[in-house]
Amino acid sequence: MFRGEGETVEILSFIANNWLVILGLAGEHISIVVVAVGFAVLTGVPIGIAITQSKRVADMVLYAASIIVTIPSIALFGLMIPILSMIGQGIGWLPAVIAILLYSQLPIVRNTYTAITNVDPALREAATGMGMTPFQRLARLEIPIAIPVIMAGVRTAVVMNIGVAAIAAYIGAGGLGVLIARGISQTDPRQLITGAIAVSLLAIVADWALLKLQKRLTPEGLKR
Repeated sequence: MFRGEGETVEILSFIANNWLVILGLAGEHISIVVVAVGFAVLTGVPIGIAITQSKRVADMVLYAASIIVTIPSIALFGLMIPILSMIGQGIGWLPAVIAILLYSQLPIVRNTYTAITNVDPALREAATGMGMTPFQRLARLEIPIAIPVIMAGVRTAVVMNIGVAAIAAYIGAGGLGVLIARGISQTDPRQLITGAIAVSLLAIVADWALLKLQKRLTPEGLKR
């Protein structure tokens, strides 16, 4: 038997013998990303809408969000430790969620801002002529039209941060990154490859599920 085949058998055997542990780590991984991106949507969409009122403010906010994304993830996790240690949460789940929330801001804020500013001015004028208030126009016209672009930003944030969350294992946050970290420290390719495959599959499934949700939320008129 070729060595490659032998390693494949060992990896499959490891997965079969530890699938409950892998599922548990996947659950931890999902909880970090879902909570972080969920809060990022709750904050990023309103920010993206608000900055449409001022090009100068929009440029400043998007520039700040861009700077955050350039910070290496391991460095950002490290910055969370002394700050959150003051409340006894220097390592673990909370700093991972906060770091990923910050990373999620750019695609969500940028896509929301772009989608709202690109709404046809003629449609805005028509809505105003029908007697809609600015809030009604936003809720009934602008946001529904912007949903596909906003959801694309959410998909980008989720897929990107599923990978980032794997690094959170190094600050005790758990998740599938535990397998990768153990595989590296113990020189165990079974754990390393299993963790890498699991993270990749999770990202693919999440992107597919969010694409389906995006299509369901898109107004029928835009679909046509």
